[in-house]
Amino acid sequence: MADSCFESDPDFCPECGTILPLPGLEQYVVCRRCDFQISVHAFEGTEIHSEVVFNNPDLLQAKLDTEDEARDLKGPVVDRKCSRCGHDGMVYHTRQTRSADEGQTVFYT
Repeated sequence: MADSCFESDPDFCPECGTILPLPGLEQYVVCRRCDFQISVHAFEGTEIHSEVVFNNPDLLQAKLDTEDEARDLKGPVVDRKCSRCGHDGMVYHTRQTRSADEGQTVFYT
């Protein structure tokens, strides 16, 4: 086991700054990036807390309803006939739905 010349948070590798994996059954915690090793005994008494938070479906639907109301016929208008309803103008907005190196998707209302 090599001692580091830097002092850091115990959750991070003191050599390269990468987050360290959780201690397991092995005697050492090994950094996945630079192979720095630290004894699992250095983590004794450390408590790890985690929680999973799920979205409340009622709050999510309320937010979507508010966004739909705010978006009704607001935005740039294109003077083209809608193929679905026959209206003479369409409002559009764009979203980045794929990776950044691909074009935006245009949504018409």
